[in-house]
Amino acid sequence: MRTIVATHFVSLDGKVDPTGGDPELHDTAWTFKVVAPAPEAYELKATEQEEAAGLLLGRASYQMFAPVWPDMEEFPRYNVLPKYVVSTTLTEDDLVGNWGETTILRSLDDVARLKESGDGELQVHGSVSLTRALADAGLIDVYHLLVFPVLLGQGKPLFSDADKPAQKLDLVEHEVYKNGVQKQILEVVRP
Repeated sequence: MRTIVATHFVSLDGKVDPTGGDPELHDTAWTFKVVAPAPEAYELKATEQEEAAGLLLGRASYQMFAPVWPDMEEFPRYNVLPKYVVSTTLTEDDLVGNWGETTILRSLDDVARLKESGDGELQVHGSVSLTRALADAGLIDVYHLLVFPVLLGQGKPLFSDADKPAQKLDLVEHEVYKNGVQKQILEVVRP
């Protein structure tokens, strides 16, 4: 069975995108504005790239990453990995031709079948709405979080407020960097 890993930059109050649509701060740009640089805090990203067997993305993240990631030196391995985009509206004509094999999944049931169909790690980068839906459906196995020492207040929350039972997590790795960022790797505990 495949493992689904949700990897995110998140504020202490659980927000991942404080922008309200501001393109200057969209996605992870806010993280570079709230703490001093500490390159060792981003070593997790290099490790993730080596451990990934595929990328699982929502439509908006795919459309944001696909035009730029293929040309970025920081993400060479992601270019050759299979990508799976969960979308009810994306068409084959919307896919870029220079970012490797991409499959459109139409539902969380399709994701569940994909998870059962092989092995290796499927990583969810960005794709906050997808992360929340996957978590609510019990499909996420591991969270890789870089928690930034800031309370953003407004913004897009990483975790949903769905009325569901508590989900226990095991902290399997933790590190605090000189800039206050905390790496937290948490495995979902299944009953």
